[in-house]
Amino acid sequence: MKKSDQDHQRGHFSGTQVLLYLLLVVVGAGAAFMGDRWLRTNGPLSLNSLDPRSPSVTTPDDAPLPGGVLSLPVNSNFIVEAVEKVGPAVVRIDAARTVTQDIPDAFRDPFFRRFFGQAPMEPQQRVERGTGSGFIISDDGQILTNAHVINGADTVSVVLRDGRSFEGTVLGEDPISDVAVVKIEATALPKATLGNSEQLQPGEWAIAIGNPLGLDNSVTAGIVSATGRSSRDVGVPDKRVGFIQTDAAINPGNSGGPLLNARGEVIGMNTAIISGAQGLGFAIPIQTAQAIAQQLITTGKVQHPFLGIEMVTITPELQQELNTDPNSPMQLSVDKGVLIVRVSPNSPAERAGLREGDVIQRMENQAIAQSDMVQQIVQGSQVGNSLELQINRDGQILNITVEPGEMPVKPSF
Repeated sequence: MKKSDQDHQRGHFSGTQVLLYLLLVVVGAGAAFMGDRWLRTNGPLSLNSLDPRSPSVTTPDDAPLPGGVLSLPVNSNFIVEAVEKVGPAVVRIDAARTVTQDIPDAFRDPFFRRFFGQAPMEPQQRVERGTGSGFIISDDGQILTNAHVINGADTVSVVLRDGRSFEGTVLGEDPISDVAVVKIEATALPKATLGNSEQLQPGEWAIAIGNPLGLDNSVTAGIVSATGRSSRDVGVPDKRVGFIQTDAAINPGNSGGPLLNARGEVIGMNTAIISGAQGLGFAIPIQTAQAIAQQLITTGKVQHPFLGIEMVTITPELQQELNTDPNSPMQLSVDKGVLIVRVSPNSPAERAGLREGDVIQRMENQAIAQSDMVQQIVQGSQVGNSLELQINRDGQILNITVEPGEMPVKPSF
């Protein structure tokens, strides 16, 4: 072979190597972006097809892409855009209340006063201060926050992101749902856009904004880990909320702040963390918070229907445990339904004739398999309206009508 032919082949081979190397670099870079779900080819796969609730990409789907080369998203900073959209409506809430601490009677005895000298023996007062978050839901100054943020407060101060400070008035608070509404006297305020929490699915983006540990305007992001977590699951059995679970970091001071989706819409109100847990935060669905807030704005209080029973979901394991325990106060003939384990005295349930050991099998013509279903039906009813229950009492089927009463509220401080 001639030397010129060899040089020609060598040059052609070198060019092929360079082209192949460059192609590998491009594909390698594309694979990296693929790991962040930012892949788009000349096929049908796109950001929107991977997650229809993710922010839209402005690059048209039919834009020509040479040789299937991967393209980068235009809207890669969607979290920044979501925060900028809602951030001005997020506020810091500073609450203060005066606590009186009485002196034990023993310290008033002359014998003990010899050791304390002439120290004042009158009740001592101290001011407790706390900080939480909230977000504006109307341009005339209505603010949504947690009830525990302002519970028992003598004064409430609201600080906007632009630095302005206002005295707040509590329009109403509901400890059972942990929702409260605060009002400030202002106009033309930025307000948050409310989304739809009823269609949330695990895996969607979740963005939390608030003032954790006094660090104003902090942003964390993660996903919706689960929906419909019962208050018992979360460790607050006195609440009546089906919580959103998220792995977006939620810390003390985040309480009352908004949980956003990728479009910058409020899907929940951050409200609880489990002590000692990591990656477990909870928020009240915005549809629940909004409904409670409307009642507080209109009437200043919220009616929660209740029956006055403590209950547990029956499982085959529970049935076996009760039936084989010689000290068990009850025996179960069924392995499905909801077992009533306690009936409160003078409650609607007691007046209707419900007893410990009754098994709720149907309610309002719905088959009952979980205790949460009973709570949801009762919560959706009206005080004084009748509810139809079908129960199993020692193998006998009974139909019982009960009228929910208004749930008594215990102060949380």
